[in-house]
Amino acid sequence: MLIALLLVFHAQLWFGRGSVGEVAQMQRKLEAQKAANLLALQANERLASEVRDLKEGLEMVEEKARTELGMVKPNEIFVNLGPQK
Repeated sequence: MLIALLLVFHAQLWFGRGSVGEVAQMQRKLEAQKAANLLALQANERLASEVRDLKEGLEMVEEKARTELGMVKPNEIFVNLGPQK
């Protein structure tokens, strides 16, 4: 009887629900999800910082307008100092 119980226990340990292989697979999935969560957290922090900058002042808007759209303020003269040939 004791040997039968021991066999059932080992079968459950190796092949049943919560087996060694299943636990190892779940741990790998957990590590992959933690890595994905870290990347998403970094992206969220970067976006939150940009939103905060946009809400607090116009410096970010002005910088984006100047660099991306080539805009200048009234009474300013645009001078492009590009690489010399």
